[in-house]
Amino acid sequence: MTRLFRSTASLIAVALGLTGLALVLYAWRLPPFTSSVETTDNAYIRGQVTIISPQLAGYIAEVAVQDYQKVKAGQVLARLDSRIFEQKLKQAEASLAAQKAALANSEQKRRSDEARIAAGEAQVNGAKAALATAEANWNRVEPLLQRGVTTQSAADQSKASLEQAKAALGQAQAALEVARQDLAATRVSRQSLEAAVQGAEAAVHLAEIDLQNTTITAPQDGRLSEVGARLGQYVAAGSQLMAIVPETVWVVANFKETQLSDMKVGQPVTFTVDALEHASLHGHVERFSPAAGSEFSVLKPDNATGNFTKVAQRVPVRVAIDPGQELAGQLAPGMSVVVSIDTAAPG
Repeated sequence: MTRLFRSTASLIAVALGLTGLALVLYAWRLPPFTSSVETTDNAYIRGQVTIISPQLAGYIAEVAVQDYQKVKAGQVLARLDSRIFEQKLKQAEASLAAQKAALANSEQKRRSDEARIAAGEAQVNGAKAALATAEANWNRVEPLLQRGVTTQSAADQSKASLEQAKAALGQAQAALEVARQDLAATRVSRQSLEAAVQGAEAAVHLAEIDLQNTTITAPQDGRLSEVGARLGQYVAAGSQLMAIVPETVWVVANFKETQLSDMKVGQPVTFTVDALEHASLHGHVERFSPAAGSEFSVLKPDNATGNFTKVAQRVPVRVAIDPGQELAGQLAPGMSVVVSIDTAAPG
């Protein structure tokens, strides 16, 4: 009886030992339990969570949404007090009107300068005609004076008329040159005034943009997070008011580097979602991270130490969720999933 008991106990011990060994081999995927399916529970649902922040500083005048509300692109989320920005826009518009008036005055001055030039050219032509008459008169009087036919007084008067005609011509030419220089100065100043008008127009556009930015709208369709904006609250530019989560989501699975040898883009993926009672969904490998996750951390590990312990690094793998799955609409960024990839399947 004792011998039978000992034999039975030995068989049980051997069976337990074999079972434990089998469990270890299965857990570590060692022969004969090797499999082409790679699995990890270090995986999560991801999405493009957009932080909504104001571009201006001011007091919140209206909060038009509530926590976790669905919104459409362009829907008003909140408004800032716009009175200051409305006055800045009016101020910019008044400055633009003044610059345009100055430009119009410059145009009028240009036309006046061109008219002065035309008048100066006419005066020069008249002075030239008067000079020609005075020269002709002197050319007649001078020979008569030499022969004694005319008096010295008449000759002096003719000579004086000739000199006056020369002086009048010089004065007319000088006045014409002044008018031309005034026109050149007007044209140069016009370029400055045109630049001032463009600057004033830009200031108006900037004021309009600031006024538009007092109304904070949704950049795309999605669902809001908890709304942190409060009526009457003073916010600075860049303050986090809320976040919007679009409906497009995907899975990021962090596999060990030793699991990646046979993985390819396009291979089928099966994953279960903890939040949906481990419901199973399907997808496919979309792309691989260009580096291990440790390379993107703020504090990178420095392995150049004497006490080194090799740790298998994890590489993020992005998994696209196949369309047409009813439960896919319930997925939200941050949910935990368990991902399995059949590395024997073609990519």
